Order: sequence, then C-alpha cells, then structure tokens
Amino acid sequence: MTTQKKSLLLCAVLFVSLFALMAGSALAAPAVTLKFAGQSPADHPASVLMNEIAKEVADKTKGRIEVKVYPANQLGDYTLVYEELIKGTIDLSCTSVPSQFDPRLELVYINGFVKGYGDVKKVFAPTGWLFKKMDELNTRLGVKLGGFFIEGMIGTATTKPATKPLDPSVKKGVLIRVPNMDVYKLAADAMGYRTVTIPYADVYQALQTGVAEGVNGFSVVAAYTMLRDVIKHWYMTNYSLECLNYMISGKTWAKLAPADQKILQEAINHAAAKSIVMAKQSDDKYMQLMRDKGIKVYTYSEKELVPIAKASASTWPMLEKKMTKELIDEFRKELAPK
Repeated sequence: MTTQKKSLLLCAVLFVSLFALMAGSALAAPAVTLKFAGQSPADHPASVLMNEIAKEVADKTKGRIEVKVYPANQLGDYTLVYEELIKGTIDLSCTSVPSQFDPRLELVYINGFVKGYGDVKKVFAPTGWLFKKMDELNTRLGVKLGGFFIEGMIGTATTKPATKPLDPSVKKGVLIRVPNMDVYKLAADAMGYRTVTIPYADVYQALQTGVAEGVNGFSVVAAYTMLRDVIKHWYMTNYSLECLNYMISGKTWAKLAPADQKILQEAINHAAAKSIVMAKQSDDKYMQLMRDKGIKVYTYSEKELVPIAKASASTWPMLEKKMTKELIDEFRKELAPK
C-alpha cells in the first residue's frame, strides 16, 4: 500500500470515528432538562439531596432526563420560585412554601403537632394526612407536592435559665424573639414566654445587647452556627421543626410520561425519607457541639413534651380566621397531641 493510500485510509478511519463519537454524543444528550430550584447553600444537606435526586433520575432514565440543580436562590427566592412553578418556567423546587396565594399553606408551620422523630416519620409520610392536604392546597394553584425535606427539630435558646420549661402554666421569666408569624407567637405565649418580634438578621445583636433573652424558631444547627457565642441554654422542646417542600410544577408533571413521573416521585421519596435520618443525626451532632462549647443542653422524652404540645395546640383555634375553621378542625382531628 502506497503512502498516499495509507494516508487516505487513516483519514477515512478518523472521519468514521469522529462521526461515531458525535453520533454517540447526540444520542446521549438528554431529551428533557428540568430546572430544580433550591434556597439552601450548595453544601447544605438540602442541596446535597437535590443532587442525589438529579443523579437517581439520570441513572434510571439513562440520561434521557437531566435535572439541573440551582441552589442558594440562584433562580430567585422561594416566593418568586413558587410563581415560576405555577407558570411552568421552573420545574422543581426544594424551598419553603409561601402563603401569599393561600394562607392555608402555613399549615405545615403550625406548632405542637410533633414531639420527636417518631412523630415526624408518621406525620410527614407520603401516605399521611398532612401530605395529602398540602398536596391538595398546592394542586389548586398548579403545583404538585412531591415530599418534605426535614431539616431538624426546633427548640428554645436562652441567655439565662427558663423557669420550669416543661410547665406551660408557669411564666418562664424570659423575653424571647419569635418569627413574625402567628403560629410561633401564639405557641410561645402559650408556653409561658414573653415575646418580641425581631428580624432574623438582628437576632445575634439582640441577644448580645439584652433586647431579647432567648429565641424560638431556630433549629439546633441554626442556633449553634449563628448564636453559639451568646446563648447559654438550649431547651430541645421539639415544639416545631424546620421543613422545606419538594414541589413540582403541575405543567411539568403533566408533560412527563407516567413511567417518568414514577421515577421522579421515587427519587423524591428516597430523599425525603433520608432527610429525616440526616436531621436526627444533625440534631445530635450539634447538641454535642453545644455541650462542648459550654452551653447547657436539656433534652426530653416525647412523653415529657406532651404538656408543651398541648399548650401549643390550644392556640390552633386562633388560626381559624386566617386558615378557615374547616381546615383547623380537620387538622385538630388528625394531629392534635394525645
């Protein structure tokens, strides 16, 4: 074979190889790309599980469906993201659920219906009443609920001891900051605390200067990472919990084939269940870090927490004007502490 023929043959082989590579790449390109919006930092457990959902969907569809993860409010804050879910311009989210379209969506933030992770597994299960009701409320707005991301239980941090923290009938002698939501203020009042509303970003300075003497509405992780240099006591009262929502645009869901809907839902179910395990581990880890820091940590059994849960539940009728009597009656029937 002449040198010229060898060169031509080599070129032909290279051309065929390049064509095959390009064809293979084209075949491997995703047929569907879904935008997945998150509000937590990239290294936060919520974002980690978002990426796990994306990987599971890609693996089970052999790359046919790509889920692109956008953490840290890259696609806007949770209120804007929800609007885009309604429009179908964002496909998925792991975010807080806003209530500007329907105040009843604050249902998930009501205090006093879980006392520990045993309750959480049952109450937040995809077969549970709370999931079905939140899905119903979201569906009316064009958004499907996929599941819940559980970040951790909420307690009370103080700069001085609270008097008889498990007895709601006793005034605690502590002025605590609460989030600007009725569900938190009413519950804190019922537990015997005096309350003040302070912006989230100003809590550290408020504790440092004595404007407030404690805080409600913080998970263990948030209390340790943000307030560890000013708080002296942590009461793990589990009267509420930090919870984000896995949500799917109704328009996106309708476009997916039933088999693909199943794959996506299973991936979300796996992440939701894993989040509960991770939350318990995170709570334990950060309470130990509190102890190491010299903060006094008080933990209780679910039975010991019943009085606090019942005190919080006693405030639920006050939410009827905002959330409707029908919904609160149903909520009480299903989830009132026993």
